[in-house]
Amino acid sequence: MAEVLNGAMTAKELETDQEVRWCPGCGDYSILKQVQKVIPELGIKREDIVFISGIGCSSRFPYYMNTYGMHSIHGRAPAVVSGLKSTNPDLSVWMITGDGDALSIGGNHLIHLLRRNFDINVLLFNNQIYGLTKGQYSPTSEEGKHTKSTPMGSLDHPFNPAALCLGADSTFFARSMDRDPVHMRDVLLRASQHKGTSMVEIYQNCNVFNDGAFFGFTDKETKKQQTLFVEHGKPMIFGENNEFGIKLDGFTPVIVNMDSASADDLWIHDEKDRGKANILARFYGNPASEGELPRPFGIFYSEDRACYEDLLVKQVETAKEKFGDGDLNALLRGKNTWTIS
Repeated sequence: MAEVLNGAMTAKELETDQEVRWCPGCGDYSILKQVQKVIPELGIKREDIVFISGIGCSSRFPYYMNTYGMHSIHGRAPAVVSGLKSTNPDLSVWMITGDGDALSIGGNHLIHLLRRNFDINVLLFNNQIYGLTKGQYSPTSEEGKHTKSTPMGSLDHPFNPAALCLGADSTFFARSMDRDPVHMRDVLLRASQHKGTSMVEIYQNCNVFNDGAFFGFTDKETKKQQTLFVEHGKPMIFGENNEFGIKLDGFTPVIVNMDSASADDLWIHDEKDRGKANILARFYGNPASEGELPRPFGIFYSEDRACYEDLLVKQVETAKEKFGDGDLNALLRGKNTWTIS
């Protein structure tokens, strides 16, 4: 790692001397840039920041951040960050992962990280493909996807990261995209301020193996019709001229024309409502199709809940008060002995 400095940082100081080795035009560049802009605003010393990654294109990230970091093994970054945060709870820990790394081999590790609620930040780069290994379908690839490993089309039903995280009782879930840096920066700031595991899914274009997977949400011609940017306390409105809204008919979201409805009739987004967040997570069809719901971006859900490392520290302190500092040899020997004749 380059020289560690105390005090305030700039985005430039977070750059390393390593050549950034992503394909030209990759969405990862945009994510890296925004993270380097956000980190200095947190007021944290560089030596107290750690980036941990698994395996994949996204997981080269620690090489490009002038902080401490570790490029770990496939799918096991949640285990590494859990151990790190347990033993060094004051560190600012960021986990970088991709849809393959997190949701395939790492899926079991991820759900337990989320339910335990360590105070860490998880950035899941979702490009709906395996990029590093050259274009196989991933857990988030759409049904029928033609790739090198599915030449006749994928038969798999894709994972929905939002539904998965909420189902694992994640305390914070948000979604952003590489081609909206202002929105991404705002989401990253909110995630970093959350006390608990913040999961941010970022739609990231792989221009080599899955170019255009999210263009409906990012291109100027279609973005406003196919996306819904949710904000706490505000009605759900979208469209080129905000001509459409979404209201709830019981638990069923319905698109209405604003010519015949008012903002008072609409669903008002509430970040603290887990039930409605689960409904929002199911806005996952193809919004280019007539009548389909738009894809949501922003903070879906945020909950205050005790963090695992804080509970662990308290438990250790209680044990010391009750039993003393302890003796490792005595612990290994145990209290039960047997005499074999």
